[in-house]
Amino acid sequence: MEGILREYSELLAAVDHWFGRCVAHVGSRIHCSAGCSACCRGLFDITLLDAALLKQGFDRLAEGPRHQVLVRCRERLAELQRIWPAFDAPYLLNDRPEADWEALMPDEDETPCPLLGDDGRCLVYDYRPMTCRLHGLPLIDLSGEVMHDEWCSLNYPDEDPLSDTRLTGDFEHFFRQEAQLIRRYAIQILGREFRELDTLIPTALLIDFDRFDWRAFAATYSPYRETHQ
Repeated sequence: MEGILREYSELLAAVDHWFGRCVAHVGSRIHCSAGCSACCRGLFDITLLDAALLKQGFDRLAEGPRHQVLVRCRERLAELQRIWPAFDAPYLLNDRPEADWEALMPDEDETPCPLLGDDGRCLVYDYRPMTCRLHGLPLIDLSGEVMHDEWCSLNYPDEDPLSDTRLTGDFEHFFRQEAQLIRRYAIQILGREFRELDTLIPTALLIDFDRFDWRAFAATYSPYRETHQ
């Protein structure tokens, strides 16, 4: 398990290197920097592998900040369970069609991420999920394929970054390696291969990875996508 998390950390470091290279090349066109949390709002899905790494970083925080974050997470969970009463540990989303997820993650939700400190910085920055590291810029593969065509409005305010070849990255490799690690992690923790396992940041911090009976859970868990193809 620790080996897989180390490999994933190395992959995330490669993603960070891509983002840092973009900043170095285009300078002030990219507004993203430490303390900017304009995009750290609302809810979005992260993988169970992201959740495990995030929880690892969260558990290293001092007791005071941990308690404050957990209070916010439990409040968030109560809101989610009013929409999905059956949404319970380990808080995976995949037994529902993705169309249903929109009820949990409305576009107008501006609730700050529970992991933001008072200064607007992420309390577990080095452990943050893949999507947090990719957010803000379009994802243009080395092949020229545009894998994600949105970007933060604070970046490239008067230009179109989709035509800036300096932003390209090896995203096909990144995502292929991520998928392989997710499958390996699922086999290790659940005893079965799952192609996709997703949760949310607030619920990720409420998962007891060590005490939860993952094998018993996996014996009955049926992700919607895998049973409706």
